[in-house]
Amino acid sequence: MTLTARDLMDRLVGFPTVSRDSNLELIDFVDDYLKGFGVESTRVPNDDGTKAALYANIGPQIDGGVVLSGHTDVVPVDGQAWDTDPFTVTERQGKLYGRGTCDMKGFDALALSAVPLALERGIKRPLQIALSYDEEVGCTGAPPMIDHMIAMGLPRADTVIVGEPSMMRVVTGHKGGIGYKMHFRGFEVHSSLAPTGVSAVMMAAKLINWANEVNAENAARIPGELAADFFPPYTTLHVGTINGGTAHNITAKDCYFGFDFRIVPGEDIAEWQVRFLTKVSELEAEMQSVRPEAGITAEQYFYVPGLVPEPDGKAEALVRRLTGENANNVVSYGTEAGQFQERGYSAVICGPGDIAQAHQPNEFITIDQFQQGEAFIARLVDMLAD
Repeated sequence: MTLTARDLMDRLVGFPTVSRDSNLELIDFVDDYLKGFGVESTRVPNDDGTKAALYANIGPQIDGGVVLSGHTDVVPVDGQAWDTDPFTVTERQGKLYGRGTCDMKGFDALALSAVPLALERGIKRPLQIALSYDEEVGCTGAPPMIDHMIAMGLPRADTVIVGEPSMMRVVTGHKGGIGYKMHFRGFEVHSSLAPTGVSAVMMAAKLINWANEVNAENAARIPGELAADFFPPYTTLHVGTINGGTAHNITAKDCYFGFDFRIVPGEDIAEWQVRFLTKVSELEAEMQSVRPEAGITAEQYFYVPGLVPEPDGKAEALVRRLTGENANNVVSYGTEAGQFQERGYSAVICGPGDIAQAHQPNEFITIDQFQQGEAFIARLVDMLAD
């Protein structure tokens, strides 16, 4: 029995694929679904086999097709006040509520619903499905999947459509990002003897203050041509959580926090890495001048290249043709589109739903947006069949 796009979303949302947990039950379902149409899929597992990405080619084994790209993981619901079961799609007043309805199992469902349409229409160019894991924790699952697609000789697509919620607008650019897990290791002494110890918390504060200074410098500069379209139109540095110290009268032995960058296209991520690590080395030297055993660990845990607008890009041209949307749209959040682009694909973002609903309690997608997504998929299949 063919499942509708809505049926598929109901099934996908029903798998609680929070990033900290496995997504294999969902991948098993997708694999079985594709096999039901005679379509073989390829899995790309993570290192310990608890998660997997999946891709498949529908139609002829030739270059020039379209990839529909989505992620299968969702953010947690812990501590959020939901009015409905977050892992059951609930329809109410023109909205479909549930974790992932907007970000982004709604699009995943639309992509899978294209499979029987593509087979019925006898598409002349391939439709490819690419579903990743761990997008929500740093976009770490897509790169090995994309590399596997290339290494295994999957027909090279002309266009990648990453279906993150964009209200079906064509998004041609987004910021890149890097993130570090920071551990400052100090040396404990009584606070009355503070100069003989090293406070991990107070040294960490110096790095955080550096971030504030750099943000102010960036905000004061005239933005470059690529940056000008973004809000804010400059690279930002951010610390969201911090933990450390033992007592008010002891110099802190440890301090832990995350340090993230949102980098505008046109700026070199590698240069920001060098600048950051140089500052970290300066602070570490200052700590070790007091206590040699003190130090800093900076563990990079995500790297997401920006999506750079492509002059005469095939993906942009195709999706504008399908949507009729001509405005110039960029976003400040990161996606897997930049990872496809980094590997030579032409990529854009276009998907149903409003990013403002992503990660929220009572996350929803409107029925109208979902139906616009269905119409978009039908037009795409028609185009591939022409």
